[in-house]
Amino acid sequence: MEGGHVHSSMIDDLKKRFWVSLVITIPILILSPTIQELVGLGKLIRFPGDLYVLFVLSSIVYFYGGYPFFKGFYNQLKSRVPGMDTLISVAITSAYLYSSAVVFGLMGEVFFWELATLIDIMLIGHWLEMRSVMGASRALEELVELMPSTAHKIMSDGSTVDVPLHELMVGDHVVIKPGEKVPVDGEIVRGTTSIDESMLTGESEPIFKEVGAEVIGGSINGDGSITAEIKKTGKDSFLSQVINLVEEAQSTKSKTQNLADRFATGLTVVALSGGFLTFIVWLFFTNFGSEFALERAVTVMVIACPHALGLAVPLVVAVSTALAAQNGLLIRNRASFERSREIDAVIFDKTGTLTEGKFGVTDIVSLSHEYDKRDVLKYAASLESYSEHPIARGVVSAAEETFSVEEFRSIPGKGIKGKVEGKNIEVMSPGFLKERNIPISNDKVSELAAQGKTIVFLIVEGEIKGAIALADIIRNESKKAIQKLRNMEIQCIMITGDRKEVAEWVAKEVGLDKYYAEVLPQEKAEKVREIQSEGLTVAMTGDGINDAPALAQADVGIAIGAGTDVAIEAGDIVLVRSNPLDAVYVVKLAKSTYRKMVQNLVWGTGYNIFAIPIAAGILFTYGIILTPAAGAILMSLSTIIVAFNSRFLKLT
Repeated sequence: MEGGHVHSSMIDDLKKRFWVSLVITIPILILSPTIQELVGLGKLIRFPGDLYVLFVLSSIVYFYGGYPFFKGFYNQLKSRVPGMDTLISVAITSAYLYSSAVVFGLMGEVFFWELATLIDIMLIGHWLEMRSVMGASRALEELVELMPSTAHKIMSDGSTVDVPLHELMVGDHVVIKPGEKVPVDGEIVRGTTSIDESMLTGESEPIFKEVGAEVIGGSINGDGSITAEIKKTGKDSFLSQVINLVEEAQSTKSKTQNLADRFATGLTVVALSGGFLTFIVWLFFTNFGSEFALERAVTVMVIACPHALGLAVPLVVAVSTALAAQNGLLIRNRASFERSREIDAVIFDKTGTLTEGKFGVTDIVSLSHEYDKRDVLKYAASLESYSEHPIARGVVSAAEETFSVEEFRSIPGKGIKGKVEGKNIEVMSPGFLKERNIPISNDKVSELAAQGKTIVFLIVEGEIKGAIALADIIRNESKKAIQKLRNMEIQCIMITGDRKEVAEWVAKEVGLDKYYAEVLPQEKAEKVREIQSEGLTVAMTGDGINDAPALAQADVGIAIGAGTDVAIEAGDIVLVRSNPLDAVYVVKLAKSTYRKMVQNLVWGTGYNIFAIPIAAGILFTYGIILTPAAGAILMSLSTIIVAFNSRFLKLT
């Protein structure tokens, strides 16, 4: 994928720049007068022209290693939002220009070693951070890949030829075989089948389709072979409209400035104003001259960008990402993950998220003294074992044993029949009973129907003996997840494309605050915007193609790992175990991660409160001034503390 390749090449580029810069930094450290003085080896290493060699090596690190930060600085300048790249660029440019001037005649100390080590640490910080999170969203490419590459087109002579999708035109006829993906939006002109549209529309039950019914490109054909006439192609198709919605949502989604950048913005102001103020005071209010004033100003600006700041967040991100992976969470977008701690409302899709996305038996009703619930299920499952329909699979999976069947026959859209144990057995839909004017007066059956469950009836020798209710099975963890989120004062809402009765039943079962049913894919993203407009920070949890625009629109998109690649690519965080309870852990981990980041940033910048005024010369009258060597020791200590503190992140 293009997005993945771009992301991978960026990581490789940072890695390469880091290693090259690190190798060149070694001779820079050896040749730096400050380091030589610190370790007492100055006389052994000095040679004529050594400062010019130091200048050349430092120039390579400055331009080659510093390039990513200059590029980021330019972008931040354009958006008028200074961040980490601005702070780094100011610090290394101040150090480079001043040190270069010293090499070519200005009185003072060189800061080349500061420049090189700062670039090295910032490069490894950026590399760690990028390696810890996945690439930019590839949802649009994934959507395009949902369509099969070819379709079985019926030619004018009646033959069938496989042709690429882009060659199809409105009015063409295509054959769609059992189990294949529907290649186009169209209308059935021959045949009957059941089509699974759950990933596209959220309708959990496979839909029976006959001549005249619409089919949607990307849905999955069931057990019948059909011929469809193409009604829409290209940008007019359902999937193209979903692509547009995802694109629109991604482009308008607010890009939150991450925590390190917010700290860096403040430090940039401190560095620039502190450096300028230091220069003015020493130049105009003392007799030490412009060279001393400039050296103090540069020292302030270099020290204002602590090395620890470059690792404060990346180290926590690396630990947090590893901890998340161990707990079944895959973080794809760090800025959105940081926002998870502020979530006010979690919106859940129903099919495949709160439910398992597959039919299962929820209730068995005996309508005769001769057949108990176990008999009703056993006879029905015996017949259903010969059918490939999703409802049939649900019934069969609930039965422990079955009888052998003779004379099996399927009646499309109505049910199935056959001989079981010498008896004429039928498993039929309510529509079949209605056609035959067979009344059903049972309170339990009426209650199940009101809940929107799918009901099939067992008929033995023309008499109804029982009923089996099926529904999309609610995940065991859903109720617990909702309860935990509500205990954290987070609203729990469900948006589904399924019927109102089904949505109401699920909402009551799991304890939701509110729900919206029969919502079309294009309306899902609109609903998310509506909830956001109430001033709420919103997370969306979903797994289907129909959820992709809403996942992209939400402040935090949480994709279910067992869902479609499209939903996963549109999400910021992926729940690998497809467990809604993990949405609770997302919020908890985000809060813990944020606390640890703040601690690190406080440690990483805390020494500035002490170092900057001294570097500026506030204690000069007492003979105390912060030399670059002393500054280096303080920086090292803060970096070690930050690295040590990051390892203690826990999911609490």
